[in-house]
Amino acid sequence: MKKPFVTNAQLQAIVRDYPTPFHLYDEKGIRQTARALKAAFSWNPGYREYFAVKATPTPAILKILQEEGCGVDCSSLTELMLSEKCGFRGHDIMFSSNETPAEEYALAHKLGAVINLDDFTHIDFLKGTVGEIPETISCRFNPGGVFHLGESHEGFQVMDTPEDSKYGFTREQLFEGFRKLKAMGAKRFGLHAFLASNTLSNDYYPALAGILFRLAVELQQETGCKIAFINLSGGVGIPYRPEETANDIAVIGEGVRRAFEEILVPAGMGDVAIYTELGRYMLGPHGCLVTKVLHFKHTYREYVGVDACAVDLIRPAMYGAYHHITVSGKEHAPCDHIYDVVGGLCENNDKFAIQRPLPEIKLGDLLVIHDTGAHGHSMGYNYNGKLRSAELLLQENGSVKLIRRAETPEDYFATMIFEE
Repeated sequence: MKKPFVTNAQLQAIVRDYPTPFHLYDEKGIRQTARALKAAFSWNPGYREYFAVKATPTPAILKILQEEGCGVDCSSLTELMLSEKCGFRGHDIMFSSNETPAEEYALAHKLGAVINLDDFTHIDFLKGTVGEIPETISCRFNPGGVFHLGESHEGFQVMDTPEDSKYGFTREQLFEGFRKLKAMGAKRFGLHAFLASNTLSNDYYPALAGILFRLAVELQQETGCKIAFINLSGGVGIPYRPEETANDIAVIGEGVRRAFEEILVPAGMGDVAIYTELGRYMLGPHGCLVTKVLHFKHTYREYVGVDACAVDLIRPAMYGAYHHITVSGKEHAPCDHIYDVVGGLCENNDKFAIQRPLPEIKLGDLLVIHDTGAHGHSMGYNYNGKLRSAELLLQENGSVKLIRRAETPEDYFATMIFEE
């Protein structure tokens, strides 16, 4: 059973001040996860988490992570601007983009961010844009083929297809690219890769680390380029379903350490820093979408209509993703009713749950949709003229703070031009 981080009594008090729907984040949980991650990789003196801004681009959240020692990973102009406004500077920022406009490289360079190139052709494009190749540069590797981890000790199979991904250098391009970058003035190199998403396996990160560590040894030996850091990126997942087993970040960190000791240290590369970009792992479980029941529909199915919709959380509509739902105040009631939980968009995929066993639901009940802390509010949009909801922070002292107001009709019309 998934237990919400907020009680029914707390929610009833919150909705008296803040109308539903809204996203709510748990400061205590965020800080605990950040500290556990840091402890898991404390064996590496240069270790740093670069939180993926795209997961939760909210200043109050970024400030919490900054206080916990995290950097940020940006992939667009406005994410760079947001990070600068939040006080991130220089190598606090990793810029990982693709099909990148010149203005974005220009700002990343101006801020002193570590630029992570996605494609061989971007070497010359970056040089032509900013006039130089930074002394510290990184490249993203795509091994192609199918990445298959097999059965882990949790019984979870990890498989993904890098060859279908639009990201990264081939192996041959990587070696040629490092030589070219070195000739153009680069002195410190980074290596980055992302091979599978949302893995529930303590084996994924160590397996990825082994691939990148062996590649780094070859790169440094064959090109003479100094490998300063290896970015394992994201991919460590969270259990969206209550029956799934959560990853053990301490076990994951120890697995990466063993690969480090076995591969990099004997090659004289024990000073390489390890970086991560764990947006979902860091924030996903520490956010929820709270919505109120407005209507029932009794046709071929039993429908529960709520005041949130896919503009507040698009993952179920886009991916068919599962998000657990708790009826606040009925956490221990039997799930003896079957409902489709739906929003009000003019799209039939606007469904948070399909044929979901839940306790009996009444008008006005509050539903807690779990694990929306990453890729929840951030993927919002304005289809049907729907307005994106507020974001609230449940602080460590139990009080609640508004950290992003809900959009208004004035916001929606602000960019429109009406002919006189």
